Amino acid sequence: MNYTHPTTVKEGQGMGHKTRKDVIHTFQVNFFAMSLLDRFPWDALDSEIMTTTTSDIIVDILQKTCLHPICLKNPPSLKYRRRFLTELIKRHEMFPAEPLDVLYEALGEVMCAQEEDMCYKTYLLPTGDAISLAENMALISQGTTGLVTWEAALYLSEWALENTHIFKNKTVLELGSGIGLTGIVVCRSSSLTKYIFSDCHQTVLQRLKENITNCLTNSDGNSASVCVEELDWENASDEQLQKIKADTIIAADVVYDPDIIACLTYDCFKKELEIAGLRHIILKDSVTQVFPYNQASTIEMIKIYV
Repeated sequence: MNYTHPTTVKEGQGMGHKTRKDVIHTFQVNFFAMSLLDRFPWDALDSEIMTTTTSDIIVDILQKTCLHPICLKNPPSLKYRRRFLTELIKRHEMFPAEPLDVLYEALGEVMCAQEEDMCYKTYLLPTGDAISLAENMALISQGTTGLVTWEAALYLSEWALENTHIFKNKTVLELGSGIGLTGIVVCRSSSLTKYIFSDCHQTVLQRLKENITNCLTNSDGNSASVCVEELDWENASDEQLQKIKADTIIAADVVYDPDIIACLTYDCFKKELEIAGLRHIILKDSVTQVFPYNQASTIEMIKIYV
């Protein structure tokens, strides 16, 4: 998978909010994934408040976000919660309504707390299941970009949810698993035989193992064998690859800027496929957007035949 030409995404695109329930759900999904605040359906919230002339929906949103059990156990960053609550209070104060003590109490709690380098992003599946991943605040930290979830992994996860048959009874190897979203989604949604997560950075591998333990241990429907491999592509041995015996190999966001890693640019990668005689096609079928992310770039997905 790789990024191509930029596109423009409007507020709330891909996440419908026709009813009050939809508005609340969209707030919840965006909040736990730590989406940019301008992607929340604020206009729909304003309309709901004006229509009902009450602020009950504000309390409902608070219960589904900052006061939800997921937030108490696996919270988004403090900075994010402060900004979210500040905006929620701002919207509430735009209308003639009694002050909501619960709003100010929630803000007071996060104002007094101390920020950490790590936070949690929670991705809600169509089944209602939640996948909470420990992620770093900075996009690049400890010499790696592998401690955050990138958009291509979200797209590949959405594709996997619609193509569970691809993984049925298969041994799947994922290259560059990062902190594990795609693999965890596949394991939670598909009847596979074995899933091998892999990466090469020690800190990433440790975080990956922790997320797998938190998300897959005792998970309903997860009967597949799961393991984590340290796999450096430049030094991987034939013996190591033969031992894995993967039926299917997947990867997202593993080609980079040529100034960083010359052998892993997307164009170079496709040329190497041609040189090796490996046929590949671009998958053009669209997938249903499940996760709230800003599709600022078109994502290209290819299938390689070995």
